[in-house]
Amino acid sequence: MKRGLLLLLLMTSIVLSGCVEKREFINIATASSGGTYYPIGVGLGNLWTSLLKEDKVQATGQSSAGSVENIQLLRNGEAKIAILQGLIGVQAYEGRGDSFEGRPYKDLRSISMLWSNVEHFVLMEDQVKTGTISDIKGKSFSVGPQASGTEQSTLVMMKGLGITKKDIKPEYLGYDDAISAMRDGRLNGGSISAGVPVSAIMDMSASGVKASVLDVTDEQLESINKLYNAWFRYVIPAGTYTGIDKEIKTIAQPNFLATTTELDEEIVYKLTKTMYENLDEVHKVHNSANEIQLETALNGIPIPLHKGAYRYFKEVGLEIPEKLIPPEVKK
Repeated sequence: MKRGLLLLLLMTSIVLSGCVEKREFINIATASSGGTYYPIGVGLGNLWTSLLKEDKVQATGQSSAGSVENIQLLRNGEAKIAILQGLIGVQAYEGRGDSFEGRPYKDLRSISMLWSNVEHFVLMEDQVKTGTISDIKGKSFSVGPQASGTEQSTLVMMKGLGITKKDIKPEYLGYDDAISAMRDGRLNGGSISAGVPVSAIMDMSASGVKASVLDVTDEQLESINKLYNAWFRYVIPAGTYTGIDKEIKTIAQPNFLATTTELDEEIVYKLTKTMYENLDEVHKVHNSANEIQLETALNGIPIPLHKGAYRYFKEVGLEIPEKLIPPEVKK
């Protein structure tokens, strides 16, 4: 009798375990909670969890040290999706740069551009000659805080122009501190990379600091992208900043959504489709999320798309550059 009861309980347990819903848990690696990556990652996770209930998707944003660590989290399987800076993404994919030299991550894939990191090279007007970023040569110039994404990006852009740290007097200041030093006459200029409008640049122009935001020529953009193809043309409209009444022809790199070939094609397709078919909700997540638009979804993406995202963008009629077509599709 006892043996029969135990057998019945075992069979019941097996049946019940088969009825447990299989859920798709998706960790989204972001950055520190005080930045923009974190609230956008959390917001997208909440949106996907809410709208993809029938698909049993449970997506959660998690804080991290930023793009470099996010690559490691993807490699280790501790995150299924990550937000990455364009330069870091291409360095990881190609196995270049200090953090990834000799270790190409060829399974890395992109899903969508999110918002732009717009390059603002500012320089005191009495130091401006050509009006382009080559004018920083020979000047005291802040390349951004040490070990920051801004410093890495600035040094790559300088290298693309044939400028090294020896050609400037480098400082390592945050954005507000750089503008303050310029205001006090202690600094000629600095590199400020962020979404438009940047509060530090607004403060600079509104407080009467006589400085310009420098242009980037097509030739300079081409030279920079020969090192890492991570930047694209970005025009800041006239009047965006007080006292700057002309367009600023600069460049930007994307903050983009990334994953790996390990994530299922159908899941990525549904995540991409859900994001772009619910933009009103996406735009409520954060001010920077307003830049998430279908027409700019592929802007500046430096690595191939995931098959699921590729399928969605092809379905809605976007023209997909050759370099973004997944290698798996080309086989």
